[in-house]
Amino acid sequence: MTQKRFTSLDLVGVIDGFPYADSDPDAHAKVLERYYTLVWEDSEGQFPIGYVPLSVIDALSKTPANITGPVNIDPTARTVSLWHQLPTYEERTSQAARLTQYWRQNETFKMLKTWRNELWPVYGRKGELLLSLERASMGLFGTTRFGVHMNAFIRRADETSKYPFRIWVPKRAITKPNYPGMLDNAVAGGLMTNEDPFECIIREADEEASLPEDVMRKNTVETGIITYIQITDERTGGEAGYIYPECQWVYDLELPSDNSVVPTPKDGEVESFNLRTVEEIQEQLAQGLWKPNCAVVMLDFFVRHGIYTRENEPHYDALYARSHRLIPFPGPHLTYRKRETSS
Repeated sequence: MTQKRFTSLDLVGVIDGFPYADSDPDAHAKVLERYYTLVWEDSEGQFPIGYVPLSVIDALSKTPANITGPVNIDPTARTVSLWHQLPTYEERTSQAARLTQYWRQNETFKMLKTWRNELWPVYGRKGELLLSLERASMGLFGTTRFGVHMNAFIRRADETSKYPFRIWVPKRAITKPNYPGMLDNAVAGGLMTNEDPFECIIREADEEASLPEDVMRKNTVETGIITYIQITDERTGGEAGYIYPECQWVYDLELPSDNSVVPTPKDGEVESFNLRTVEEIQEQLAQGLWKPNCAVVMLDFFVRHGIYTRENEPHYDALYARSHRLIPFPGPHLTYRKRETSS
């Protein structure tokens, strides 16, 4: 059987799999039949902050009220609201923890087996923190997830490649609960509550790749954000069918061409690092060997460095549009986009 070859459009389609309401309203409506919209209420009224699978709605209806906290499930509007009646961030975060810990103890959802003891933020319409959720539980509520990704490279021109780059490509540990053994960006991680993206990439660079802090601070360049809405499959470490709206801050790190500084595995999440040519990475991408969102961060690198252009990449415009999608929920990605647009 012939192995499938992935185009750039295929690759971005894996992570941006949530149908667009304007271009495919029937598919969009059909997908939403499997979800309720998570809404929040403030002095200006209701607004959406996530997509909740029907399995979670069912679990909410069966969980004791003292565990769930304030819940309003509206089958007609197909909305669910949680915790906005609680007056403080601390109370809302505590109630969310009580609920998700209860589901974890009762093994209600497979994804909670990957509990990380990391709190991730949920934002309101004015950019305020509404509450924080355990990282492993974010998919249950479909709220926006924030993270950082970095490509590390050296400049080297020789006859083995038409491009003057060699890029460090890690292989994920086979023990990882999500996408084990796949290829990745040099450094990546999730953004915890109140964590600055740049400080996050420095922390992750030390933990995952043993990269010195002084090298990171001096040479790391922020290049923008990518945004998409993924519908998960079994490789994400939980059941398929969860909606992950995601925003990733993207960075480049140019390292010395003499390899005096090289990424090295440290915390066990990476099996190995290998220096690859652009052509080698293009072949790996075509074979589907890369973790899906990391593949698109790599494609973004190719676009920014002139490796892919409108002249040589037939899906150039679609690749850009679908990796810079509007996420309809509040958060710092909206402020960032406004700043990009106005600059």
